[in-house]
Amino acid sequence: MMNDLLKRAISLGVGITVTSKERIEKYVDDLVRTGDVGPSESKELVARLVQRGEEQQAELKRVVKDQLHSMLAELRVATKEDVERLERRLSTMEAKLPPEATPDATETAAPPAPPAP
Repeated sequence: MMNDLLKRAISLGVGITVTSKERIEKYVDDLVRTGDVGPSESKELVARLVQRGEEQQAELKRVVKDQLHSMLAELRVATKEDVERLERRLSTMEAKLPPEATPDATETAAPPAPPAP
């Protein structure tokens, strides 16, 4: 669920960047038409403005990611690394057990016989 939230936030940032690029190009075209910017300067201006938008998008992505990490830490949600670390510990502990005590052996073993009368 949190992964979807992050993806949506990033997609929003990408959408904003694409929309911004289209708007920037239109705005610069208008500036060229009015004579405020020369045609030779327009491509450079668009490139600079688009680059700035991409930098802002990267910053937005970083801020969202930091906020999500903070929220997950606050909620004490286990990370993938936490789960992997616990799986390694469990595997190490299971390796130290006798074969009949491993979870696989107890799942397939017959139930114990009732005590004799």
